[in-house]
Amino acid sequence: MKDVEFLGSSLDALRRFPIGSRRAIGHQIDRLQQGLDPDDWKPMPSVGSGVREIRVRDEAGAWRTIYLAKLPEAVYVLHCFQKKTQKTAQTDIDLAKARLSELLARKPRKTK
Repeated sequence: MKDVEFLGSSLDALRRFPIGSRRAIGHQIDRLQQGLDPDDWKPMPSVGSGVREIRVRDEAGAWRTIYLAKLPEAVYVLHCFQKKTQKTAQTDIDLAKARLSELLARKPRKTK
């Protein structure tokens, strides 16, 4: 089972979600740890290669978790937020991109 690493303030943001949405996203992250896909996700190529978004909806709105699970050692949660419009806000995309860049910069590169 993979570890989960929350980058930046993503865990604090997730903790502010309504309890039902928080539990639903927790269940989906558990699926990722087991190597399974979430029930409702979409690719986020605007953030980076292999980045995806978990989608959860409840009576309070739409809740999103952007993550990277393609690396073998862990599931990296880049950003958690409430989606308020049809299109994902550029500020949310930019924040996830910045956290992905920080993650990739600290990972050792394989040399040939």
